[in-house]
Amino acid sequence: MLAGKQRLYINFSFACRICLIMNNLKALTFDYNGLTNIIETNCNICPTYNPDNQHSTKFRALWDTGAMASVISAKVVNDLQLQPVGRAKVIHANGESLVDTYMIDIQLINNIEFCSLHVTEGLFTDTDVLIGMDIISQGDFAITSHENNTKLSFQVPSTHNIDFVKEIIDKNI
Repeated sequence: MLAGKQRLYINFSFACRICLIMNNLKALTFDYNGLTNIIETNCNICPTYNPDNQHSTKFRALWDTGAMASVISAKVVNDLQLQPVGRAKVIHANGESLVDTYMIDIQLINNIEFCSLHVTEGLFTDTDVLIGMDIISQGDFAITSHENNTKLSFQVPSTHNIDFVKEIIDKNI
């Protein structure tokens, strides 16, 4: 992770903390060949800081703006031998369930890290992780489809607002 560097921890309402190197903007951009309706990238996950266990494992992550919080699959739980820290009632497409919760650290592309993230276990098989709004809302997030190629861009912390209406108005003046 970020050994020896100063970290900033910001508390949020979803019991997550974003872990950033002080005064350091982090960003990722992922280009897809052609148009896609599935925004998926790799991420690394490890149990929340434990001096005896500092390795992380790579998983596939689906970016889901419809998910209030991030979710991990049973594969992640099993591969990392995670131990539940509690249970939570979740509402999903098939109704509601009572599921185990876990504490993890997640690292996205370009060392964008979220530490002590409280996640639930989900019942899905097509991906390993759902990146939910608990992570997405902590930065600037954009998906574009210029020249029939989808591009995901994300940065933390947020530095500005994106306003396409204002851009159009400004170009017409």
